[in-house]
Amino acid sequence: MDLDNLKSLWNKEDVSETPEISTERQKEIHLPLEKIRKNMRNEFWSTIILLPIILIVIWFFQIPFRFRLYIEVLVGSMTLVTVFFFSKFFKLYKDIGNPTLGTYDSLKDLFHQFELNKQYYLSFYLSFVPFFVCEIIIITESIPYSHEYTDGLLAFKFLLSILFGLFVLYFAGNWWFKHFYGKYIDKIKLLVDEMKMD
Repeated sequence: MDLDNLKSLWNKEDVSETPEISTERQKEIHLPLEKIRKNMRNEFWSTIILLPIILIVIWFFQIPFRFRLYIEVLVGSMTLVTVFFFSKFFKLYKDIGNPTLGTYDSLKDLFHQFELNKQYYLSFYLSFVPFFVCEIIIITESIPYSHEYTDGLLAFKFLLSILFGLFVLYFAGNWWFKHFYGKYIDKIKLLVDEMKMD
């Protein structure tokens, strides 16, 4: 076989080139990506505003110093956890705004980041379980009539409160992710699947 023919065949089947996505398809993908970015911005700013408000509101209630101290330490700790996870989300936020999402490879990378950030999001909610349990303990200890409960009744009410709270936390977190992010990720996935069939 001729060496020149072999080179031309090799160049035709160059696997380093990835198929380009048409401008029309890029515009279709851009809309749900912008919705995700907008929701990420809103979530960030609402959290930044909410945490100081919680600390300020605590000072308006006539509560014992010990109780206030515990709540402030919990909110401060929750702030540190939130900052850590928002630093992870920020990377995805920057990558979504990257205008070079013109190839299938770049979309595959983006989907990998979506999956990674979904795990971060679930981890974010799970990381609040110990804080929630601590808050239930503080509330239970600060209610005067709870000291009159029998051990069995106290254990029952305490465990019931924790199970109910965790149930609400789990379903609220899932709903939040699906409503603000999941449906747009699914839309992008559908568009990419349609492109593969073309």
